[in-house]
Amino acid sequence: MKKTFQYVDYLWDEAKAAELGDDQVALFLYRSNILGADLRITNYGGGNTSCKTIEKDPLTNEEVEVMWVKGSGGDIGTLTRKGIAGLYTERLRNLKNVYGGLEDEDRMVGLFNHCIYDLDSKAPSIDTPLHGLLPFKHIDHLHPDALIAVAAAKDSEQVTKEIWGDTMGWVPWQRPGFDLGLQLEKCLNENPGIRGIVLGSHGLFTWGDTSYECYVNSLEVIEMASEYIEKKIKENGEVFGGQKIEALPAEERKEKAAELMPLLRGLASSENQMIGHFTDSDTVLQYINSNDLERLAPMGTSCPDHFLRTKIQPLILTLDPSDEVIDTEATLKKLEPSFEQYREEYLQYYENHKHANSPAMRDPNPVIIIYPGVGMFSFAKNKQTTRVASEFYVNAINVMRGAEAISEYTSLPRQEAFDIEYWLLEEAKLQRMPAEKPLSRKVAIVTGAAGGIGKAIADKLVAEGANVVLTDISQENLEEALATYKRDEAAIALCDVTKEESIEKAYKEANLAFGGVDIVVHSAGLAISKSLPDTTLKDWELLQNVLVKGQFLMAQKGVEIMRKQGLGGDIVNIASKNGLVSGPNNVGYGTAKAAQQHMTRLLAAELGGDHIRVNTVNPDGVIVGSKIWEGDWAEGRAKAHGIKVEDLPAHYAKRNLLNEIILPEDIANGVFACVGILEKSTGNTINVDGGMANAFVR
Repeated sequence: MKKTFQYVDYLWDEAKAAELGDDQVALFLYRSNILGADLRITNYGGGNTSCKTIEKDPLTNEEVEVMWVKGSGGDIGTLTRKGIAGLYTERLRNLKNVYGGLEDEDRMVGLFNHCIYDLDSKAPSIDTPLHGLLPFKHIDHLHPDALIAVAAAKDSEQVTKEIWGDTMGWVPWQRPGFDLGLQLEKCLNENPGIRGIVLGSHGLFTWGDTSYECYVNSLEVIEMASEYIEKKIKENGEVFGGQKIEALPAEERKEKAAELMPLLRGLASSENQMIGHFTDSDTVLQYINSNDLERLAPMGTSCPDHFLRTKIQPLILTLDPSDEVIDTEATLKKLEPSFEQYREEYLQYYENHKHANSPAMRDPNPVIIIYPGVGMFSFAKNKQTTRVASEFYVNAINVMRGAEAISEYTSLPRQEAFDIEYWLLEEAKLQRMPAEKPLSRKVAIVTGAAGGIGKAIADKLVAEGANVVLTDISQENLEEALATYKRDEAAIALCDVTKEESIEKAYKEANLAFGGVDIVVHSAGLAISKSLPDTTLKDWELLQNVLVKGQFLMAQKGVEIMRKQGLGGDIVNIASKNGLVSGPNNVGYGTAKAAQQHMTRLLAAELGGDHIRVNTVNPDGVIVGSKIWEGDWAEGRAKAHGIKVEDLPAHYAKRNLLNEIILPEDIANGVFACVGILEKSTGNTINVDGGMANAFVR
């Protein structure tokens, strides 16, 4: 069989497959994962795969055929045994005896549960009968860009014949469900011997007797469609009607996007706070800078999986790429009418197509925002969702590119699109989603986050649902820290908090990564314990620069972004008990910490009108896991207290009222209390010190 492809990745590893032996379910999962690894084949959450095996019925002890298929809401690229459903194939096929036609589709989904063989099954998806009514042992239902381009072309059926002759079937657009399964079965019966079926405006079905045969069949079919499209593009000589405007240079695009994203995020968050994503790939730029953009973009996408994640159409900004974004008020005046018009048009789309039992209208703000000359933005409830929405729209661009090269791109009729978007089964799936975490939809930036207290704070914020930008002065340490998180949870930015330009750059990284900033935590620090005569000017300036100047600059630049967003925000400064307590050998450190604490109160008073809360967390004696205790500081404190360095943890635990050792995680909990629980508190100091009476604020 063919193993060399130009337009798809051949990822089958014979050694790995051999390890799975004759376990057909394991081979089906392996095939699913490598298919899902190539976004040209199918995007995150798109498509589904299956296999059929002979199993022993636990009730009759007879051998029965069981179909194993991706369950509802899964992703083939990350599919595991827990994500599939196992159903009696014969029972599923017997549902043809009770099917009452297109009006009966939703009821049929409930009946799939009566066909369950494996009691640990994931809920069966709406596509289950599409696999069950076909006789093949292994089946792929995929959404390759090239195939959807064929499926979305004006003369799709004729093109299918031109590419594959009599070896492929074709079924016109129909909403997924039991009847579409019947149409696939009918197409196969009328065209015995075909290798697959093209679904109009939707995707592809392919199959094989083994997992490997099915895999190669899928790749070969996709490769043939891709070759056909590329040949057409070469014949036409240009894509999307040619270039209308020229893109800004790469660095200018990033700069422009970083400046604009907080404004866009604020506007896109008028109903629900959103997280952002930006891309300016060559594929995106070719489309958004073209003559055909204004014709194609309003048509919307064709594949249901695309517009479920991207909304029916994008918002195109009318800003000139050379426009300045520095004047926030002027830029907002240019942007607001476009957003208002988009929301109004979405309302009309809903009102014109809704049914008596349609779910309530969802957020009318755009998911995809196009800025010709600069790039494409997306906004959704979390980073993964917004990144995936962006990827799906890139798929849609590829589809439009291919369909236009073939003949003419066609999208789904608006009513069909609405019926998919507001399908009651889709609404039920949304209602089954787990509740969002307390800091979901929030973006935090934490200084000194590569280790110690800063890393513990970042960990806590991520665990509670926030996206976090970790900053520090060591790239190596930052990369090690980043490796502890899952994709889409965090980003890193090299940042020296004593330098204004470094802080500005870190905030731009945050804007590009997540769309803006909601939480600023200044945790970067160091400690110098010396008497007045021993404290050098260099010591003094270093403490003032890192602790006080750094806090000032982080707040100043952070507030600038928060005001652009108009969503409020939080600033939490990590100070110290030493800012409240007078002790020996501490003039430089204690003075800086006191300045941090009073700056917090001053900013709380100033920023309340912007709904930006500013609070302080005061640690004390955080020795275990804290970088601040490495080196001279520990020796200085031990000397001040007349004890050995190794006795410091016990000493600090004994001296607090609770007799507790204070850990970085305890400080992180204090930060979370400020940003996740105490929503109506500002200007406060939370002592996390086990109880130090001489440090009580009141």
